[in-house]
Amino acid sequence: MTDLSGLRTWLDETLPELARRHGVPGAAVGVLADDQVAEAATGELNLRTGVAATTDSLFQIGSVTKLWTSTLVMQLVEEGLVELDAPVTRYLPDFRLAEEGVGADITVRQLLTHTSGIYGDAFVSTTRDEDAVRRYVEDVVPTLSQDIPSGEGMSYSNSGFAVLGRIVEAVRAKSFQRLLREHIGTPLGLRHWAVTPEEALLHRTAVGHVPGRDGSPEPAPFWNLPASLAPAGTVLAMAPRELLAFAGAYLDGGGKLLDPATVERMWRPHVPVPDIGMLGGHFGLGWMIFDWDGQRVVGHDGGTYGQSCSLRVLPEAGIALVSHANGGENAAFHREVVARIADRIVGLRPPELPTPPEHPEEVDPTRFAGRFDSSTMSLEVTVRPDGSAVARSEALTAEARQLQPEPRVTELVRLDDDRLIATDRLFGAHEVLAFSGGGPGSPATHLFQAGRLTRRTA
Repeated sequence: MTDLSGLRTWLDETLPELARRHGVPGAAVGVLADDQVAEAATGELNLRTGVAATTDSLFQIGSVTKLWTSTLVMQLVEEGLVELDAPVTRYLPDFRLAEEGVGADITVRQLLTHTSGIYGDAFVSTTRDEDAVRRYVEDVVPTLSQDIPSGEGMSYSNSGFAVLGRIVEAVRAKSFQRLLREHIGTPLGLRHWAVTPEEALLHRTAVGHVPGRDGSPEPAPFWNLPASLAPAGTVLAMAPRELLAFAGAYLDGGGKLLDPATVERMWRPHVPVPDIGMLGGHFGLGWMIFDWDGQRVVGHDGGTYGQSCSLRVLPEAGIALVSHANGGENAAFHREVVARIADRIVGLRPPELPTPPEHPEEVDPTRFAGRFDSSTMSLEVTVRPDGSAVARSEALTAEARQLQPEPRVTELVRLDDDRLIATDRLFGAHEVLAFSGGGPGSPATHLFQAGRLTRRTA
């Protein structure tokens, strides 16, 4: 049995220092082992009000919500109400994308594994009511493109998970919010959580923080992204103990949520993921799958506007780790928190994140130089005579310019035959661009950046 008493003391002593080091205004962390929970919090929920973060404070979990949506889908699969390899149109007859006839072959499994090819970052608001997801799938999804053919590769799609949420709504004839409560929250007996902003107001709740003009964190101008993408992770918020209860059900073979065979099915590698250091080596059904020194670790990360979350589950050790933050260098903060806790209690650490080589080799212009476009973003890689490279990304639509108003220039160096790495850090980590197709020494046909797969256009 794992003794967490010493860990509680260590968390209380160490978490404040880690948060300060990474510029995190407020954080909360929890560990589950052998039905015991150790948790700690530090800092402030809102720098404007000075309210202290506590272990029962709510933080948005962002895309970790996708595990909850996947759970709702797999409950339907267990009941025989949904088939993974059935087309989406079986459950949503009017489902379509912008191009005529495109998307008719997209399956439920492809949505769960991010292989549908649907453009994934259409954060368009519909309503704030229980019809938000329905309206998104009926009104917004038909305007979206398929950036790559379904099944061609893994390309992270928030829009695809909104479609999954709508499938669950249609089959159950209830809203996504109600299904979260009835099929996950109530069985687990959750208390400190919220499925709407109005519910979050009833709790001690974190506000996201973003860099101000002087670079220091300041409260974000709004609390949540559009409710239309709630199944992808724009609203759901909770304290560490509640997210650990969800993870604990999976550690318990599905607990009150799923059958053990379904859990193993979800944790089985389905799709390989290019190694950019952040997403694991494979995707299962909803879950990211990591390899820590030969041991399987599963989980997911999430980020909203100024808030972030990391969940890691170590099935063989029977341990789950949760880390919440409301700003700062969140990627580096979460990784250090998780790594130090896992090392302390089981002697296991995640692989180090990639860093630029001290003496990088020259970038091969034949392999890397070129332009790669999605329906809304363009990225062009230029190789300089000195062997370094630069990437210029630019939004192509008005909607995309809301997320990136100005072109972004990133300095790059060679990491290996198929990857370039940024010389500067973003949220505490060096971004990695992975190129594939075409073979060594020939032009890459695809670019994988921040989880999105795009094709070479020039």
